[in-house]
Amino acid sequence: MVKLDPYLDFDGTCEEAFNFYRSVFGGEFKGGIMRMKDVDGMDVPEAYKDRVMHVSLPVGNDLLMGSDVVPGMGNPFHQGNNNYISATADSREEADRLFNELSAGGEVEMPMQDMFWGDYFGSFKDRFGIMWMISWSFRSDPV
Repeated sequence: MVKLDPYLDFDGTCEEAFNFYRSVFGGEFKGGIMRMKDVDGMDVPEAYKDRVMHVSLPVGNDLLMGSDVVPGMGNPFHQGNNNYISATADSREEADRLFNELSAGGEVEMPMQDMFWGDYFGSFKDRFGIMWMISWSFRSDPV
């Protein structure tokens, strides 16, 4: 069995984003927030020492993980729109709650609506530039 855990990169807003996600999903950060300055032997410019090296938030049986990038170290930061996090809710009400809270301050791509494939579905880019798909299955026959 393969378990997928999304990993998100930010340009200095990782802590703010993960505090927001925690406010929506609840729970606590697994192992707290590790900062760049916490890694022994890592040569990071002073201006970036407080950036997030790693954070993970348990959401159900999965982990949402993230970090800030440091200019000049590894791949440069690019806010992308080709990665979605798909969240499947247990009810229509929970789907609406997730959609409304996560999309606040963002940009709705498709409002929540009943879709032809049997899901109540919507998508958006949150205020941090992360693309989300929220769904709840109303079909009676499992696919």
